[in-house]
Amino acid sequence: MYLNKLHLVNFKNYKQTEVVFHPDVNCLIGKNGQGKTNVLDAIYYLSMCKSYLNPIDSQNINFEEAFFVIQGEWVKDELPNNLYCGVKKGSKKVFKKNKVIYEKLSDHIGLFPVVMISPYDRNLISEGSEVRRKWMDGIVSQTDKSYLQNLMKYVKVLDQRNALLKKMNDFGFFQREEIEIWNDQLIRYGQPIYEQRKVFLDTFIPVFRKFYALLSSNSETVNISYKSQLDGANFKVLLSENEKKDYRKEYTTVGIHKDDLLFEIEGHPIKKYGSQGQQKTFLIALRLAQFEWLYQQTEIKPLMLLDDIFDKLDNSRVHQLMDMVSKKDFGQVFVTDTDVDRVEKIFNNISVPYALFEVKNDQIHKNNV
Repeated sequence: MYLNKLHLVNFKNYKQTEVVFHPDVNCLIGKNGQGKTNVLDAIYYLSMCKSYLNPIDSQNINFEEAFFVIQGEWVKDELPNNLYCGVKKGSKKVFKKNKVIYEKLSDHIGLFPVVMISPYDRNLISEGSEVRRKWMDGIVSQTDKSYLQNLMKYVKVLDQRNALLKKMNDFGFFQREEIEIWNDQLIRYGQPIYEQRKVFLDTFIPVFRKFYALLSSNSETVNISYKSQLDGANFKVLLSENEKKDYRKEYTTVGIHKDDLLFEIEGHPIKKYGSQGQQKTFLIALRLAQFEWLYQQTEIKPLMLLDDIFDKLDNSRVHQLMDMVSKKDFGQVFVTDTDVDRVEKIFNNISVPYALFEVKNDQIHKNNV
């Protein structure tokens, strides 16, 4: 599977541009602020129906314009697939495959998988539990439609329960019968999410450890621990025991929406005890494991989007990463960088076919290499 062509209209800094890509490696070169990352984000949009960087669709429209369009031609099983994403201010997002509009965007998730390695990945370590849950949910949702459906329904039920708690607190009454209706729904959708998350991590962690060892030459032991209030507990009992607390706080204090992942190195939180180099290696290993896990589950090689990573890695880690590219471990690869000489040297050394594009003045031009 690969992306053959991308067409942008009013997307972020691009008024209108079109580019035809190489099926192997594509290098986008340009100074900071020229829109290299926005190209990767457009590709991500066509895969996940949303931006990697900004979840508010309207804020991805070019300044003073009223809409944006992203179109792409993906070749999958040797057949072309034309994808269309259109966003207009004040209107519902439109997403099409081969001119057919999706009734539910969730039906598209997982068909054209991508994995992005970005400087923003540091948020997985530095930010709160919601970022790590979304990362995990985004992976599992691409391979399990029931998981995605349960997740969407759980969020709706949670919002309803929280609204009821606030209403009861505002008016000074507590109705257990009404709360129990929403409790049953939370359990119905939340319990299988908890079970599926455990299964995912059981299969994902060994893959992650393998990549960390490759990148770090087996220098440290790393782990991911799943922390959930449902561990060894009955969800129904938990909700019952905390109903007065929920009433007082006006929101649901227990459930799978409080789950977290603990990233550890040598048995300690990597956020506190890991060096910058160890944290970078940890994050890249997470993304590489994400790629391989998705490939194992779907038999489709996701597109690999590498945003500004050569400047963030030492030579040994760059060598290990590019060695994987040279062995065709990945499918189509997209790379952004500011240094054309560095990129040419890297890819000429590993003898991998690639195309070089200059990103300048809101346009993308292919260079001869």
